[in-house]
Amino acid sequence: MLGGIFLMEMTMVQTKVHVNQHVIKANRKSGKKDPVLTVKTYKSNTYAKEVYITGPCTVKYSPDKPLSCGAQVWIHTESEVEIIE
Repeated sequence: MLGGIFLMEMTMVQTKVHVNQHVIKANRKSGKKDPVLTVKTYKSNTYAKEVYITGPCTVKYSPDKPLSCGAQVWIHTESEVEIIE
């Protein structure tokens, strides 16, 4: 990690980034500022307040087939994702 940024090495790994609406609501209610972004790969979930995607990505809306967490909108990429803390 350098200067508040660390890289998730993503060599041809599908990564999905989505916003946790329930965390936004909980933060608003409690006054906390917990991270609301989830960066999902096949092996981990990382939570963040800001991410930078270094290459091509797509935004997908799929209300009929949401992610297992319930997200209906997410960003899909095979590019490197920088988590900014």
